[in-house]
Amino acid sequence: MNRRTRTALLGSALLLTVAAATGSAGASAFDESKRETVPAGVSATGESEREAAALTGKAKLYRSAGDDITFSFDAHLAAKDKADPMKATGTFEFSHYLNGEGARAKAKVDCLLTGGKVAVVSGVITDSDLPGAEGKRVGITVHDVGRRDRLGYSWASTGSPVETKELPKCVGSAPFEKVKKGTGDFTVVPWRPAL
Repeated sequence: MNRRTRTALLGSALLLTVAAATGSAGASAFDESKRETVPAGVSATGESEREAAALTGKAKLYRSAGDDITFSFDAHLAAKDKADPMKATGTFEFSHYLNGEGARAKAKVDCLLTGGKVAVVSGVITDSDLPGAEGKRVGITVHDVGRRDRLGYSWASTGSPVETKELPKCVGSAPFEKVKKGTGDFTVVPWRPAL
């Protein structure tokens, strides 16, 4: 390496070091001054803090026999409740009909856990036309893979939410079902707990 190249590299490195030190000191002073005046749930730039986790959207599942199966989610964990997924709020609904027969249910969210593009939500059924379903806890797992999301539900092995015994919160099955192409999409906001 010739003398001119070495001098240029050394000068550039020195400038970057000085700029980084000055920038971080300036940013630190800015953050410290803002920290005292920024309300909870709002960042130093004035933007609202993002929610801790979420599962939203609506879609139909694919079945070769033509079953009409729909799931919709509006589940959220507020930023202030980041440490406790059992403080999640919202609802989810599902229905399954074939040849005019079937049932629907609506559940109140009691837990939401997300990691990457996978969510597990549970809730207690508050309204349903399936006899014996109200008051039962159900859990659903969603894998948000983009175009063809996947879904699984706690009653997969029993055949009905009514047959499920005392399900714990935030328990679902592997996402074995596929969303029917063109019928909707689910969105998962990943949970980032302080570890």
